[in-house]
Amino acid sequence: MSNAKASRLTQVGIYLGKHWRLFLNECGWKVLIFGAVISALVSAVLGQNMFVYTGETFRGCFTLISACIWIGIFNSIQSICKERAIIQREHYAGLHISSYVVSHLIFQAGICLVQAGILLGISAAVLNYPAVQPLFGSVLLEYFVTYFLVTYAADVLGLAISAIVRSPTTAMTVMPFVLILQLLFSGMLFTLEGPMGIVGSATISKWGLNATAISADYNNLPNTELVNATVRMQTIVQEEGLPLTNEQVDELMKEHYEVEINPDYDHKAGSLAANWGFLLVHTAVYAAVAIVALEFVDRDKR
Repeated sequence: MSNAKASRLTQVGIYLGKHWRLFLNECGWKVLIFGAVISALVSAVLGQNMFVYTGETFRGCFTLISACIWIGIFNSIQSICKERAIIQREHYAGLHISSYVVSHLIFQAGICLVQAGILLGISAAVLNYPAVQPLFGSVLLEYFVTYFLVTYAADVLGLAISAIVRSPTTAMTVMPFVLILQLLFSGMLFTLEGPMGIVGSATISKWGLNATAISADYNNLPNTELVNATVRMQTIVQEEGLPLTNEQVDELMKEHYEVEINPDYDHKAGSLAANWGFLLVHTAVYAAVAIVALEFVDRDKR
């Protein structure tokens, strides 16, 4: 630092300027293009049955949230560790670690806002977002907030990892394991109970998946398994010549087919706000971890 007595707020401004110059000079804008490509690929494979039936909606929401987490971590996983030696020197000269991390948090928030907008814009052009009663203004606004909070939480998680490890190579080695944990414990691939449920609550993916399902009014969508079973039964009735109409088969299947309702996906404003709150808690915890980890930068012996 050129001024060892610079205030914390002044240092935040100085480092924000540095991040912006690096963003321009090192083509940091490529992360926006990368995010757009990922968004386009994900949206293209989801299909038009997303937000129409439960199975397709669940898998689609999981895919979109996974994309947000991937993009967010990729944004920042090398941001701190690649200049660790510089941070150590400037810390000796009067750098406040909290100011340095806060500058990253502010800058990355801007990046994540743009990326959330790109994901929403591209996906809305391909998918038919649910025409349900919005809980906060509009359904698209709800999804924008969810995409941003998930991407930003993952981004700050990447900052925390980058503050802990000492080299970009190590950071990129750790990254796949972090992503796998997010996927495994989201509740999508496996039903999580007992201790595993507690571990699942420590993931970004669970709260992001919950939020997307709530905004889609998931519990009131036609159940994919019931629809498929009904179609198969109607086919059998027609082939066997049984004296039942399609409407009668439909009613019989609804009576005898048990459809589970997930209380985590209740279409309520309080439920959605709670999941957003948990994402903010994750973000705050990761930010604190980044600050604490960097406070030990002077112990580096390289």
